[in-house]
Formats: sequence, C-alpha cells, structure tokens
Amino acid sequence: MLTLRLTHWTFTHKLYKQPIPTNDMLSVTTITSYLYCKRKLFLTKVLGFREPYKPALIKGTVRHETHELINKTEQQIVEKITKKTTKEQLFEQYKQHNSKILRDIIHKNEDKIKEMGLEPNELFKNTWPLILEESVTRAKNIYEFMETHLIYGKDLWEKLTPKIQSELRIESTNLGIRGIIDQIEIYKTGIVPIELKTGSCPKEGVWENHRIQAVAYALLAEEHFKQEVKEAFVYYLDHVQKRHIPINPFHKEEIKDLITATNALLNSSELPGIEKNQNKCRNCGLKDKCHSDTVIKTQYEKIFNRNI
Repeated sequence: MLTLRLTHWTFTHKLYKQPIPTNDMLSVTTITSYLYCKRKLFLTKVLGFREPYKPALIKGTVRHETHELINKTEQQIVEKITKKTTKEQLFEQYKQHNSKILRDIIHKNEDKIKEMGLEPNELFKNTWPLILEESVTRAKNIYEFMETHLIYGKDLWEKLTPKIQSELRIESTNLGIRGIIDQIEIYKTGIVPIELKTGSCPKEGVWENHRIQAVAYALLAEEHFKQEVKEAFVYYLDHVQKRHIPINPFHKEEIKDLITATNALLNSSELPGIEKNQNKCRNCGLKDKCHSDTVIKTQYEKIFNRNI
C-alpha cells in the first residue's frame, strides 16, 4: 500500500483559506488522540472524516451519565439519614436510588441503544452488578463516617469527606487546554481527579493515553482549585480496577510538549503513516477509509483544493 507523504505539497493554510485548525485551546481528548493514533487524529480533525457510532460508545455513555447523576444526587440520600438509620436501610436506599438512575439513563438513550443492536433490558442486566457493587461500597463508607463522627442529615453532608464532584469543565489559558474531568474526590487535605474508563484494562498500571489524560486533568484541577494535586486515578469500570498515578513536577513539561506536537499536526498538511500497532486498527471505525489511498487522496484534494 502506498503511504502518502505530503511534504512536497505543504503550503500556507491562510493562502488557500482551508478550515485547518489553529492554535486554539485544545481539548485533553485531542491530545490523547494524538498519542494513541496520529493518523486517525489527522483524518478526523483535518480531513473531516467521522467515525461511525459503535456499541461500546453507547455503553460508555450510559455508564458515565449514570455515575454523573449518582454523584450529583447523593446529597438527597445523605441529608435524609437520621440517628435511627440502620446500615441495611442505607444500603437499600442507595441501591434503589442508583437502580432508578441507571434505568432512567437507559430509557433516555433507548433509541441509540436499539440502533446499535442492543437490548435495553440486557444492557441493564450487564451494567447493574458493577453499579450495585459501587453503591454498596459508597453506602458503607457513608455509614462508617456517620458512626465515627456521630453526625446526621445536613450536618453529615456538610462534613462528609470525600465529596464527589462529577463532569467538571475546566480550561486553562496558561496551559492552552480544556477538558471535562469525570470525577473529583474532594478532601479537606486536597483533591484527587479520577478518570472513568470502560473497556480493556492493562495487567499493571494504566494505558499510556489514559495516563496522559489523567495527568492533564490533574494539572487543570491544580490550577482551578489553586492547590497542589499529588495524585490521580484511572478507574477501569468493567474490571473494578482503580489504578494510581503519582503526579510529579516533570508532568507539566510533558503535557506542554504534547500540546505543541498536537498543534503542529493539526496545522500540518502531512498525513501521518499508518499505525504500526495493528491492535489499534482492528476495532477502529475508520480502518477502511484509513487504508484506502483512493479515499484519502480524494478527501485530501477536497480539503486542500490541490491535486496530489
């Protein structure tokens, strides 16, 4: 297969007035996409290809929206806790509350779920056991906090740690990036960003693009909350694995270098080569287009208004 090298046709984007990205603030996911597959990022952000929606994406959407709403509504449960509330009652409240949230999220996304060939009831059955396990763990932590400090209701919620904030949108003009942090655990002594991931989990540590994403969010959180962030986590939901990432002073330079490299690619007319790791290609929705010289040439000429 011919690998296109476009160096000889590099030109000034302003001259041709093409919709090529500029050095605007990058999303963190764009940076991690650069790290995962430079060619795919070029195809989507520069050449304008769209990856077909896949079942894994709707499953991830359901999981993320469920966790977000659970965290946002937890205050309703905690503030109703009294001195007479038993551990079993609290567990049951969490289970009922979170089960309803999952069902509501699935119902909201029902059309998309069916379009992907999935059954809503089956998706609930497959997702609920993990949500249930997390519900029991959280209820247990709340109950132990209540028993230790002998506080209830609104006082319990006010003093409860950690509190969990979900889907926090942050941007930094200093770093030139923006993003949405899945979760932040808020303690009296500091904050801890947590990324929620569905899909495969490495035997040890985290996938490299997940590490970069967590580090970038840690730096955003550090600037937003104006306090040092010493650690972050990636939580692989399907495997119930919470992996630790220590944050060190070298990470800021690492992220800055990736921002520079990503902007360079988005402002380039040179198509990156095909990813050497074929495992990444196997489930990619753009594989057929990516591996077709004819499709790539046609789209390139359309975008850049120049024959290859």
